[in-house]
Amino acid sequence: MADRENEPNKVPPLPSSFSLISTLGAVAMLSGFLVVLVYEYTKPIIAENQRLATERAIFKVLPKASSRLTFLINEGKIQLADDKTKGELIYAGYDANNNFVGLAVNAAEQGYQDIVKLLYGYQPETGCITGYDVLKSTETPGFGTKITTDKEFLANFNCLDAKVNKEQSELINVIKTVRHGTKKNPWEIDAISGSTITSNAVGRMFNKSGQALHPIIAKNLDLLKTAKQQKRGNHGQSD
Repeated sequence: MADRENEPNKVPPLPSSFSLISTLGAVAMLSGFLVVLVYEYTKPIIAENQRLATERAIFKVLPKASSRLTFLINEGKIQLADDKTKGELIYAGYDANNNFVGLAVNAAEQGYQDIVKLLYGYQPETGCITGYDVLKSTETPGFGTKITTDKEFLANFNCLDAKVNKEQSELINVIKTVRHGTKKNPWEIDAISGSTITSNAVGRMFNKSGQALHPIIAKNLDLLKTAKQQKRGNHGQSD
């Protein structure tokens, strides 16, 4: 008994480096596998939610539309596409008689905290932007989110001038946000008091989208206006 008490405490041997590395590697692989598994599981759910949000937004910004078609803009040309197509998509709305009623167009710009994404209504025959719906925004509640609730700000889009020049190369006027209460022209956006950064982001995104897409839309307007009737005619012939 005395001999045992006098024996020094034995320290258990440390695990080998190989054992530690193997364990850490196994944990990392398992974690990576779980991340990929969750991503693959949620990917179609997220995509479907985004599709539904876009679908609702299209008919919100084009209230006279009862149906719509998707088009891809690529290298200055517009072609009929489906919703799964990757790239710059626009949506043409048609009434019950297949008459063209306007376009729903995407726009995005950096706001105060993150990217703000909108879908806006555009009437190419008059050059008016006629409203929008927010697809993504994480702006400060009560300030940045006023772009969806502030009546004075929303009044800017009863007809925001986004006309294309005669050469169909750019907008006649640069769309810009001006200080609250100083708007004088129909292509200006009267900012929300206390939310200048987000208001400016809205102005930049409309100008960027308008400069890039509206001239292409103008050049292909006949295609957009008649696509629904032509598609219906082709279906009738195939039947």
